[in-house]
Amino acid sequence: MQSSGHRFRDVEHHPLLAENDSYDSSSSEADMAEGVWFIRDGCGMVCAIMTWLLVVYADFVVTFVMLLPSKDFWYSVINGVLFNCLAVLALSSHLRTMLTDPGAVPKGNATKEYMDNLQLKPGEVIYKCPKCCSIKPERAHHCSICKRCIRKMDHHCPWVNNCVGEKNQRFFVLFTMYTALISAHALILCGFQFFSCVRGQWTECSDFSPPVTVILMIFLCLEGFLFLTFTAVMFGTQIHSVWNDETEIERLKSEKPTWERRLRWEGMKSVFGGQPSLLWINPFAGFRIRRLLLRTKKGGPEFSV
Repeated sequence: MQSSGHRFRDVEHHPLLAENDSYDSSSSEADMAEGVWFIRDGCGMVCAIMTWLLVVYADFVVTFVMLLPSKDFWYSVINGVLFNCLAVLALSSHLRTMLTDPGAVPKGNATKEYMDNLQLKPGEVIYKCPKCCSIKPERAHHCSICKRCIRKMDHHCPWVNNCVGEKNQRFFVLFTMYTALISAHALILCGFQFFSCVRGQWTECSDFSPPVTVILMIFLCLEGFLFLTFTAVMFGTQIHSVWNDETEIERLKSEKPTWERRLRWEGMKSVFGGQPSLLWINPFAGFRIRRLLLRTKKGGPEFSV
């Protein structure tokens, strides 16, 4: 979800580092592969925690205020299982978006030695980012919060405390989709609950007192409406970007594509991976707990400051 807190800007192109230039690079591509990606940004961490708390609050109201007191057993079971499954998928997608390297370019690799290993064609021009001293690939942009150049950077989202880029856009799309679904589901359940309480007795439709029940449900309706609006719009924007192989930065800057654009299904397959399947909507696909534990033991978490 984009907001005014999204602080990103493009950087100018500059020549490569000279032989006598120096840059203190504490991380390399290999080191990044061994670590866990996490951004230590105060605003982003607060927004990420708020996101989890709001989802937990919605789950509490749906489960303990609306479903458990219901006399219809199957109504409670079906809606409870559905809502909690969607909540788990939404939070899992959020976690993977936040902890996945969005496609950061290694710091300080704009050196003559590295250039010699690239075996460039005669006359080929390469540019570097003056802020992280890295070779700036095509379609990469520098994020002032992550302090790295990000491949195919779409935007920096404080709600997931990370950039949305080449490697984690799929998880961000799933996060917006599942959040929109649980918001819509919560609003529908609130409508049924209000109708049921008005037709019957308020003291019988919930284990809480009528004033507390009304307050909890009103807050849930407001939260559901706001989340549904933001995430539905963002989901549509992301699908449009993937479908047309155009990031939000490129669209806002009206950049003319100098790359071979992957349109329609080719763009979708490049982001979600392979042919259409249930794996497209599975945020756990490709996740290996054992690999994560090994990386943490070897290199420890990498904090981008």
